[in-house]
Amino acid sequence: MRLLVIEDDALIARSLERALAPLGNTVEVFATHAEARAALGHDRFDLILLDLGLPDGDGLELLAALRDRGDTTPVLILTARDGIDDRVSGLDLGADDYLAKPFSIAELEARVRALLRRSQQRSDNRLRFGGLVFDPATGVATLDDATLALPRRELLLLEGLLLHAGSIAPREALERRLFGFDEVGSNALEVYVSRLRKRLAGSGLKIRTFRGLGYRLEDEVG
Repeated sequence: MRLLVIEDDALIARSLERALAPLGNTVEVFATHAEARAALGHDRFDLILLDLGLPDGDGLELLAALRDRGDTTPVLILTARDGIDDRVSGLDLGADDYLAKPFSIAELEARVRALLRRSQQRSDNRLRFGGLVFDPATGVATLDDATLALPRRELLLLEGLLLHAGSIAPREALERRLFGFDEVGSNALEVYVSRLRKRLAGSGLKIRTFRGLGYRLEDEVG
């Protein structure tokens, strides 16, 4: 299952990732309203864990936009707000469950399992951009219908770029995806970006570097 965690507290986000990933889930973590909106514009998830107090916008606004466009992905709200009005507003906007901070990991896992059962009928979680397609369920990437035989870290990089396709994928997020929380050399990420660029050569797709920020997958034709 593919989970989207939208949480600006780095400690909580890391705890959520470490708790949910060992259960067989792929966990994507974004800290801002803008990053999450970009990811949701290019990808589909089986469950969204949404903090309301984001630094650049209200989580309820993100939830409302999601439901307005017909996206029925289950949403579990995680928030320190304990007012009844906030809970009612979230549920009225289409949230599926509500968990107030602080919460126990055991309760979180139980609620996640319950909500994931609702999303298991979703059939197409493939990421697409131009002629590039990646299926997270099978780990298979194709370019213009031809299979790309990519090593694990290149696949992780490709998925990370596709999550932000058309927007900048933050360098820190890509490094965490490829290398976890281990210390890495200053040019370790560039090595894999360079390799992936060679794979995409002649396809009309390119990976553009934004110094100090990250990378963006772009369609040269578009």
